[in-house]
Amino acid sequence: MSRLRALWQASVNATKRAVVWNSEDLFPPSERYIFNFNSKDEVKKWHLYSDSEYGGLSSASLEITDSVSGGDTSSTGVFSGNLSLDMSEGSPWRIRRSGFCGMRSKKFDGYIDLDSYDTIAMKLRGDGRTYISTIYTENWVNSPGQEEDNSWQAFVYVPQGSWRILKVISLVTTAITLFMIKTPLCFSIQIPLDSYLPTWKGNVIEANMEMNPSRVVGMSLSLNAEGGVPGAKTGPGDFRLDVDWIKAMRSL
Repeated sequence: MSRLRALWQASVNATKRAVVWNSEDLFPPSERYIFNFNSKDEVKKWHLYSDSEYGGLSSASLEITDSVSGGDTSSTGVFSGNLSLDMSEGSPWRIRRSGFCGMRSKKFDGYIDLDSYDTIAMKLRGDGRTYISTIYTENWVNSPGQEEDNSWQAFVYVPQGSWRILKVISLVTTAITLFMIKTPLCFSIQIPLDSYLPTWKGNVIEANMEMNPSRVVGMSLSLNAEGGVPGAKTGPGDFRLDVDWIKAMRSL
């Protein structure tokens, strides 16, 4: 290939890449994987926390397990452990509430932009407990000088049994209308992203604020021994949540 033709081809390829990038920027896909628990490397993206950091006796683990279905082998994440309301003897910490565990993603490299989406969806298999889905955004709500990320939370009730694709449930909704579309594989519960409420140290902030989905820096899934949606399993004891993937979706 002549040098002139090579330069021309390089220019064409660069133009194609620019066109593709611009089209994706203007018309992003209708759904986007944020986490996909399909390999053991996924565990490296998360860290665990519990009341054991403050003298409690709860414990948690996150593993990637393989399962076989229809001759195909697939990997999923398993967040499991034990919730305890007891405290270790001689603990110097005086915490008001024990019995909690969580898995929080390590901070993204910068942030991810979810402004083109209106829903967080998760494929889960649970144990009848209520879990808490948290989205962490770049700090702009807190007072100047505070280093904590803003946190936005919603309940995720996971019935015991088969895999389900669930979307978030508001922390303060007491009478929830669920639009359920039954398919051979799962139930789809459609709740908008704006059901996430701003919180500070686990308490809902009583102020009219909106999340900035274009500056998401991390996510977490957690649970408490007490509280949750009516009818859900509560109290100390074992827990297990299987997680296949977490996506951002656009419903319109």
